[in-house]
Amino acid sequence: MLDTGTDLTWTQCVPCVNCYPQTNPFYDSTLSSTFNDILCNSDYCTELKKFRCSSKSTCLYLEEYLDHSSTNGSLIQDTLTFSSDTIHNFRFGCGHNNTGDFRKEDGLLGLGRGAASIISQTAQFYNKVFSYCLPSRSVPGVKYTPMLTNPNFPSLYFLKLIAISIAGTRLAFSPIETVLDSGSSISYLPPTVYSSLRSIFQEEMINYPMAPPLDNLDTCYDLTGHSDVGVPEIVLIYDGEVTVSLDGSGILYMTSSSQACLTFAKTNDEVIVAVIGNMHQRRFNVVYDVGNSRIGFRSNGCN
Repeated sequence: MLDTGTDLTWTQCVPCVNCYPQTNPFYDSTLSSTFNDILCNSDYCTELKKFRCSSKSTCLYLEEYLDHSSTNGSLIQDTLTFSSDTIHNFRFGCGHNNTGDFRKEDGLLGLGRGAASIISQTAQFYNKVFSYCLPSRSVPGVKYTPMLTNPNFPSLYFLKLIAISIAGTRLAFSPIETVLDSGSSISYLPPTVYSSLRSIFQEEMINYPMAPPLDNLDTCYDLTGHSDVGVPEIVLIYDGEVTVSLDGSGILYMTSSSQACLTFAKTNDEVIVAVIGNMHQRRFNVVYDVGNSRIGFRSNGCN
């Protein structure tokens, strides 16, 4: 899994106390001649958000995510082969206890801005520039918006959301500091903005019966018997009038034809930061140019 909302890269390891099924074999440090533990008094350990010492004074980590999934285990280092490049002493988590909806991924690739991320550890190879794309066709043209830094969350990628357009109506609100988080599926908006978005969405979807909510997704519909569903267009507008027109497949999350939910939720009342998840990055090549402090979007960016 790729996650721009966290720094630490980790994979499932043996011995495993609590692991989920994955396709590839678990990492086994005993089979590596370049493996090394990291001591708990090292800077590499103390820079982590949550850490503690083992009985052997080696570094133990704990990572917890927004969806309540988590991983904990040993912080170690080993040689990483990435494409044709070899990264020596790459630091990552050896996960012995991993819970949550990780499906069959081997682990998580931390793409944040902190020192532990793969972006920082490979700066000499890639100059802190990376991009990803959630599938579509390929066309040229990248539009950039400034990359912001929040001193309270220096590892995260922030930008400024200045407006949202839904069904042709532009919602007016003060610019919102916004996190791009590829590790989150859905997006979160401040309550007043979410309420405005939901109100128009409900007006546009009035021909479909409502369905029970799904966790924090409170706007759901029963689409049984509807083969052609008209979903209103939603466009995210970032600083510089950089527009991201959401792919229709990412606007509704369907558990079944009888429950299809709007993939936006509201943040807690005290939180004024928005989060844009991966369902609202589909069909765009997203370019993170850390060195030049900018984030770019290219529509229909990959296939």
